Amino acid sequence: MRFYHSEELHERTLVLLTRLENARDPTVHRVELAEIAVEFTVSGLHYSFVKPLKAAKAGFILEQSASLGMVGVQQVLAPVIRNIIGRMDGPQLLSVVQSLRQFMR
Repeated sequence: MRFYHSEELHERTLVLLTRLENARDPTVHRVELAEIAVEFTVSGLHYSFVKPLKAAKAGFILEQSASLGMVGVQQVLAPVIRNIIGRMDGPQLLSVVQSLRQFMR
């Protein structure tokens, strides 16, 4: 499954991935990578759930319910993502970089 994210997120991600790949110590970029991962998660949720709901014209109440639900999901997932990436070592971070590059093709 693919989703499309903003050009701005795409560009920032490419810059960060290159920086991570070229870093002597990729762990110095953990926080930035975690934030990008959170943004990708939010973007993916929006693209795969909220956007189709709006396209279906499900109505204001359902759209608002879905939006509130997605905010709840984000509030749970964001700290988990930050915690996991924050504990990764260099090779693990580079593996995440490779995965993100595949998503962006």
